Amino acid sequence: MAKGMILAAGQGTRVRPLTKNIPKPMIPILGRPVMEYLIEYLAHYGIREIMVNVAFNHYKIESYFGDGHRWGVELGYSFEGVRDQGDIVPKPMGSAGGMKRIQDHGGFFDETTLVLCGDALVDLDIQAALEEHRAKGAIASVVALDVPRDAVNNYGIVVADENGRIESFQEKPAPAEAKSTLASTGIYIFEPEVLDFIPSGRVFDIGSELFPLLVERKLPFYVQKHAFHWIDIGRVTDYWTVLQRVMRGEVAGMNVPGKEVKPGVWVGLNTSIAWDRVDITGPVYIGSNVRIDPGVAIVGPAWIGHGSHIRARAKVIRSILFEYTRIGEGMNFSEMIVSPQYCVDRSGNTTYVGDDCSALRWGDARG
Repeated sequence: MAKGMILAAGQGTRVRPLTKNIPKPMIPILGRPVMEYLIEYLAHYGIREIMVNVAFNHYKIESYFGDGHRWGVELGYSFEGVRDQGDIVPKPMGSAGGMKRIQDHGGFFDETTLVLCGDALVDLDIQAALEEHRAKGAIASVVALDVPRDAVNNYGIVVADENGRIESFQEKPAPAEAKSTLASTGIYIFEPEVLDFIPSGRVFDIGSELFPLLVERKLPFYVQKHAFHWIDIGRVTDYWTVLQRVMRGEVAGMNVPGKEVKPGVWVGLNTSIAWDRVDITGPVYIGSNVRIDPGVAIVGPAWIGHGSHIRARAKVIRSILFEYTRIGEGMNFSEMIVSPQYCVDRSGNTTYVGDDCSALRWGDARG
């Protein structure tokens, strides 16, 4: 079939504060890390050998996923770091440099490899993509999606001839200057010889350095266009939108956990909810051990993480509460991401505990 590579060494600075204490692939979607869905997705298509490059907070990825046997796959990890005054500190090698480091160590990339970013949800038909790649005799393929012309300035744009052979790239071009509307999704298919074009021991990027080199050498390098869902968590605002779409049932294969106690309302175990004195409009998921006091109103799509406590007469509207979050009595949270340490609105504006919290009062539900 093929091997797999998940790129997971980035620091995720654009999605802070979500990545303040966890690596980006561990951002939760329906209570599970986004990378877990990627592993299940690869396993579904028979890709069982998967390497993951890691750096910042790498142990959180490694301790959660282990050797991968729970998902029926084999996982390997490549930590990217350097020695600094006796300590080993993270230093990512770039998307291509990380792959070259793996290849130099043990030659893992000895057959066709599917490369994925560890921070996106996808439902691409991998078998069809691999078949097209092989039918064209490609050394490398980029999977792209057609996007509206007025949105091209948010993406890396792929320019190709009528046969799909890649001629150039444009990084976030203005709509009037875009030569194409095909946006790279960060899903790549590589043959082993691609690794020969990546220098050893230095930072090297797939999109900005490796791909232009393949075009310059006039190698068989193609773009693929498929109909599929690609949901990238590139910014905090994307995360809020993803959760809203998931809760509305727009993302295939993303089933809400828990028991559906009434249409559009799911709950986990051992919740304490005054059902006859609360107003809950789905879709809403309420995690295990959540307490919801009388007079509370919740309007979905909303996700209430386990161990949370929403006190009397509070309102939670189209919001996400991380685990162990307490919402104060009479408070109103609309279109927010809320945790015990911070609160983010849908535009990405963040307020931390300890800031001026005269308007926002929340806390750790364990305290």
